Amino acid sequence: MRRKWPLLVLTTAASLLLTLLVPGAAFAAAPTATFTKQGDWGSGWQGSYTIRNNGTAPMTSWKVEFDLPAPIAVGSFWDASLTRAGQHFTFSNLSWNGTIAPGGSVSFGFLGQPGGTAAEPQNCKLNGAPCGGDITPPSAPSGLRSISQTSTSLQLAWNPSADDVAVKDYRVFRSGVLVATISAPTTTATVTGLNASTSYTFTVSARDTSDNESAQSSALTTRTEPPDIVVPSTPANLRVTGTSGSTISLAWNASTDNSGQIKDYRVYEGTTIVATVAGTSTITTITGLQPNSPHTYTVTARDDANNESAKSSPVTGTTGPPDPIPAVKVGYFVQWGIYGRGYTIKNLDTTGAAAKLTHVNYAFGNLHPTQHTCLQGVTRGTSPNPNDPNQGDGAGDAEADYQRVFGAETSVDGVGDTWNQPLAGNFNQIKKLKAKHPHLKFLISLGGWTYSKYFSDAASTPAKRQALVRSCLDIYIKGNLPVVNGRGGAGAAAGVFDGIDMDWEWPNAEGHPGNHISPADKNNLTLLLQEFRTQLDALGAANGKDYLLTAFTPADPVKIDAGWDISRIFDYLDFANIQGYDFHGSGSDNSWEPNRTGHQANLYLDPDSPYTTDFSVDKAVMHYLNAGVNPKKLTIGLAFYGRGWQQVAAGGRNGEWQTAGGAAPGDFPEEAGIRGYKNIATAVPGCTVQHDTVAIATYCYTGNGGQWWSFDDAWSIQKKTEYIKAKGLLGGMIWEMTGDTGVLMTALDNGLR
Repeated sequence: MRRKWPLLVLTTAASLLLTLLVPGAAFAAAPTATFTKQGDWGSGWQGSYTIRNNGTAPMTSWKVEFDLPAPIAVGSFWDASLTRAGQHFTFSNLSWNGTIAPGGSVSFGFLGQPGGTAAEPQNCKLNGAPCGGDITPPSAPSGLRSISQTSTSLQLAWNPSADDVAVKDYRVFRSGVLVATISAPTTTATVTGLNASTSYTFTVSARDTSDNESAQSSALTTRTEPPDIVVPSTPANLRVTGTSGSTISLAWNASTDNSGQIKDYRVYEGTTIVATVAGTSTITTITGLQPNSPHTYTVTARDDANNESAKSSPVTGTTGPPDPIPAVKVGYFVQWGIYGRGYTIKNLDTTGAAAKLTHVNYAFGNLHPTQHTCLQGVTRGTSPNPNDPNQGDGAGDAEADYQRVFGAETSVDGVGDTWNQPLAGNFNQIKKLKAKHPHLKFLISLGGWTYSKYFSDAASTPAKRQALVRSCLDIYIKGNLPVVNGRGGAGAAAGVFDGIDMDWEWPNAEGHPGNHISPADKNNLTLLLQEFRTQLDALGAANGKDYLLTAFTPADPVKIDAGWDISRIFDYLDFANIQGYDFHGSGSDNSWEPNRTGHQANLYLDPDSPYTTDFSVDKAVMHYLNAGVNPKKLTIGLAFYGRGWQQVAAGGRNGEWQTAGGAAPGDFPEEAGIRGYKNIATAVPGCTVQHDTVAIATYCYTGNGGQWWSFDDAWSIQKKTEYIKAKGLLGGMIWEMTGDTGVLMTALDNGLR
């Protein structure tokens, strides 16, 4: 029941007594921002601001904004971040200097140009208030009234206060005790937990952004209603409106109550409440159910007095078969792509790839050459000789990972790095990209062709496996980076990576010259993956996260059998990415297969191939499936790049499987025979695209004696996505993202829908 009670008029004596009980107006000491001009040399000037907390509570953030007359502008700056809109400049705190203790201060500085008498900030504000400090309180709220009453609550309303800057919030007092703080501009509050048939007295004050508090409003005394003991009507027509492999959706007709409103509905399975639904809704979906399982539900209604109706008639729903597993789309982002290729983390966003990908593997992390643990904090290039057995020893690129400064134009969120933030480089951009695309998972890929030399050593004993895994998780999952040039530190990269991708090329099989291999590698790899899984799960249990463990696995059945115990490794892997490319090619030093062309990423074997050892995606996939691997744990690799030969004879087959004179020129001198997909058309004019409909392979040819290139295009990717669906595979993996114009990623995304 609800009833309007007349407002009680307070006597002068009662008003005086109430005034003595409630707090008086508070006048907080406002924070200030003081400008100092350190120098002016005509063509430029240097200035700084000192923000001082004059209050009694810590400041947790600050923002100083001001105008400069045109054409004066800010150039470099320090100890703050900067955004600019025309001649309006806004400086905000960094992660490490936003908190200012009472009585404390922080400063930031900047250089401007040109100088002169006009080079002075104007219209300065600190956190929206004048920089000199705001000491004027708002006006007292007026018109305090009760607009709704129940037996346990009262809803109050009042007219807004005015302030010279801005009203921050309103404070509601009951008999002098603070009971609610309401953010402006809201001017209503509901006070709950009251006794029925009881009078209560309220006042309201207003505070501004400098915590200046107004005088109290005039007091209001009002009364709650008598107890409500009438239960709502029983919900009717409970029904199942939909099911999936893990959900059952329900709906029912609304209940009524003498109070005029329903607080909520409770959905029961037996005596267990499985859902509580707001009284304004009559639908819900029960989630987390097992496939093909029946569930019987009832529903009740409750009012604001917590009177609960009788249970509705029951309804039974049965979940469907298991929900389909969403397709996975994994793309490799190469650490070095930010240099000659000019491909940054931001490009993943601007090309639309980030919205389409599900996972990104960051390539690559190296192992320490003597400690055999994860290596980070060094900037040292590999040797230029691809046959150097020590090519990758001690190499790394901390500069790209977390040192390099990205300006606003190359930053994901348009905010440039500052000189003193703990995390910059690709890692910081990854965090920004994940904030924009929360579905996206990043994994650090360990090894690769050049950095796999010491895996055999690192996996050889339990102690070494534990040490390797512990070091990798410490650096890449916990984010404890070595401090280099002021960047890094404990937790600096926390949240960048969501798991580990193992890219050991290859256990107990030939890989890069100088790689350490052993017959024990096959078993030790399994034990290493087990150790990764154990430590990842333990860390995830501690912080409430599920960390991923994946692997890049070979297409060559000989290499699979030599180093990968596929009957055991999938107990620990979330999924594996099968190599789907590099089946044929000519290396930058004209090693490998310089004298004959061949498909590098064909889906099926070509009966016309003259090679005695040949590969295909299907041959690789079937080797895994025939060994009993769950197809939903496998993706296939796609080539977003081409492998090419030169001086290729036509042979009546447009250069397919024909004699050649070595690797064609590549995108870079050190990468002969390799071009990104987007560069083939522009760098190899007259290369006519052909499709081998038997092997399902794409190539292009410039004519007799010219260049011949093998690559994936939208046509072959469409065919491969059809294959992925037909085989029930998990999805596709891309090597690597810099080669795409957006066409290939779109083809993969559309094909896997």
